[in-house]
Amino acid sequence: MTEPLSPADITADHFRPHIDKDFRIPGWPHPMTLTAVEARRLEEWERNIGLREPFSLVFRGPPGTVIGEGFYTIGLEGGPSFNLHLMPVHTVQSGQQNYQAAFN
Repeated sequence: MTEPLSPADITADHFRPHIDKDFRIPGWPHPMTLTAVEARRLEEWERNIGLREPFSLVFRGPPGTVIGEGFYTIGLEGGPSFNLHLMPVHTVQSGQQNYQAAFN
């Protein structure tokens, strides 16, 4: 993993090429697969005042062992890494636990 980007510097475009790829958290034995990048397009007035496009990331992890809500460094092996605030979310599908990172 490379030196992590801080949340203030991250955009949805950093993640779009990595959908369906496995990310790793140092010290956590299981991969977290990025399954979605959900973004809302800014209105023209929002772009004019320099707001960042709000977006959220959805990661899929294994069931059973859940990591708690908090800040984690998460990255692709040999690729970029990011400091993210991850939170477990209600997951309807069996056999997995989903996590979300939201950016305003």
